[in-house]
This record gives sequence, structure tokens and C-alpha cells, in this order.
Amino acid sequence: HLIFNPATTMIFARARMLSPHGTCKTFDAEADGYVRSEGCGVLVLKRLSDAQRDGDNVIALIRGSAVNQDGKSQGFTAPNEQAQEAVIRSALAQAQLLPADIAYLEAHGTGTPLGDPIELAAANNVYSEGRNTPLYVGACKTNIGHSEAAAGMAGVIKAALALQHDHIPPHLHFTTPNPFVPWASMKLHVVTRGQAF
Repeated sequence: HLIFNPATTMIFARARMLSPHGTCKTFDAEADGYVRSEGCGVLVLKRLSDAQRDGDNVIALIRGSAVNQDGKSQGFTAPNEQAQEAVIRSALAQAQLLPADIAYLEAHGTGTPLGDPIELAAANNVYSEGRNTPLYVGACKTNIGHSEAAAGMAGVIKAALALQHDHIPPHLHFTTPNPFVPWASMKLHVVTRGQAF
């Protein structure tokens, strides 16, 4: 994702989608939009059996994935909670995992006051099932901004590197939890300091 033309940035700024402070404060009370960034990421995918046969260094295993359409929502910056729940459940089913099997969620987390609570509610609705320990949550947009077309790739790479190093990097710019998120009733924990899995 490269930004060659200022027109989109100007449109997003007028729509008040961009942070005037220049940081993504995902899940924070002061979340006021996101910061555009550029990025490129590459994953080399190979069947696990082939990688093991060839003696490759396997960094992470993708056990399942899913896509869907967001459906009806409040607008471009407001995700649909039911659609997000459905895609999470679909990915878990394909991976043959239970919600409580997941220890860390690399969220989309744009840092918008409307989108963040919806995303966290959807995640909690699914991942809280059968869970006795908190689900650790982070979003790489607090580290590198929103690389838009490359954002998903950045999140996958961050999660893979976290697994490789057995270390979850800190989620930045999170000092006062978003008051529109019912934190006390959620089984989610934002990782503000780097920690092992």
C-alpha cells in the first residue's frame, strides 16, 4: 500500500476519520481516528508436510481462515457486529478450534470511537465461550498506523512473529480504556507491556 496522491487523505480528514494527533489510540478513551501508513508484506505459504519434508523453518501455522461481507452497518467506519462474530466462528470451525483455544487476538483496531467497541464486543461474544483466562488483545496499528490494503498482512506478520519469539509486543497509546466498552464484563486484556504467551 503506497500513498501517492493526497486526495484520499484529504477526503478522510474531512470525514474526521483520521487522528489529528498522529497516533492510533486503539481501544483508548481518546481514540479519535487512525493514521494512514504505507506498507508491504509477504508471506511464503507451504503445506506443513512439505515444509517439514524440506527442512524449512516453520514460523507459524495457519490452521484456518474465513472471509465474509460486513453486511448492513451504520456506515463505512462502523463494522457490523454480527458479521464479525460470524467470520470469527467460521475461521474457528475451519481450524477445528474452540474459542478458548485462542490465547491472543491481533485485532483490526483502527482507533475509532465507534468501530473499536463494536469489534471488541464481537470478539468477546465469541472468544469468551468456555474461557477461564483472559484473551490477550492488541493491534499493530498502534505501532505502525493503518496500512489499509496491507493492514491484514501486517497483522498476520505481527502474530506470526509473536509466536516465533513467544512474545506479544506492547499495544501502544492505551492509557484510559474506552468508556463505551464494558471492560468489567469482558474476558479481554489489552497487552500494554510486552509479555510471553
